Amino acid sequence: MIHGVIIKHLTLHEDERGWLAEIYRDDEDHYQPVMGYVSVTHPGVARGPHEHKYQSDCFVFVGPGDFELHLWDRRENSSTNGQYIKEVVGQSNPVMVIVPPGVVHGYKAIGDQDAWSINLADKLYRGTNKTEEVDEIRWEQIADSPYKIS
Repeated sequence: MIHGVIIKHLTLHEDERGWLAEIYRDDEDHYQPVMGYVSVTHPGVARGPHEHKYQSDCFVFVGPGDFELHLWDRRENSSTNGQYIKEVVGQSNPVMVIVPPGVVHGYKAIGDQDAWSINLADKLYRGTNKTEEVDEIRWEQIADSPYKIS
């Protein structure tokens, strides 16, 4: 495990109508999102890897579809500096994952269908009214990046 990363396995409560999963509870998770979005990733496509200097991401992977999630800890003062995790998440393994600043992260849709994810970030993208610089280091755009999703 990488220090500060939270992977919460979700329980699907199923009945004749379908299923429901609690993805966030203030009394359990103690995380304060300020914006959210949903994204669809086509099969074989990767998003990232990238990292944030200030922002934490709270990803929810429940399906449809599955992802291969990649996490690298590059924080100098972290007890897990240098650690790498790869895990299948999504429809076959529903999880909520909180990624703190300084942890490089990315995911790739695996299988033959589009995969869906939700992100509940704790900072606004580009700040208030989208007037600030983007808080990202886009490792996927750096040719000799040590962080690769293949």
